[in-house]
Amino acid sequence: MPLKKIEAVIRPEKLNDVKKALDKIGVGGLTVVPVYGRGRQGGIKILFRGGKLQLDLLPKVKIEVVVRERQVEDAVKAIVEAAKTGEEGDGKIFILPVEDAVRIRTGERGENVL
Repeated sequence: MPLKKIEAVIRPEKLNDVKKALDKIGVGGLTVVPVYGRGRQGGIKILFRGGKLQLDLLPKVKIEVVVRERQVEDAVKAIVEAAKTGEEGDGKIFILPVEDAVRIRTGERGENVL
């Protein structure tokens, strides 16, 4: 069965909600990486010591999970529902094909490594 990699860039404060949502649908294995980025909003302006400061790269969290193709829609739905605030900067989800996967400890390949 084909595998897919889901990369979600979300607000850091939504990480625990997303982890719980993925656990609830049986997706337990994930990788989390702190990242900085910006989208359409182009960053934020804040007042700092009497002047305006433009922060154009905002802290985000990138979550990476590999799932069976049949789990993609459930995983995407879980991430969206858990990460959504309705404000700009909620993030993005990218879905990519995975050609193969290997469990280093045993050498198993394919969906068995999940």
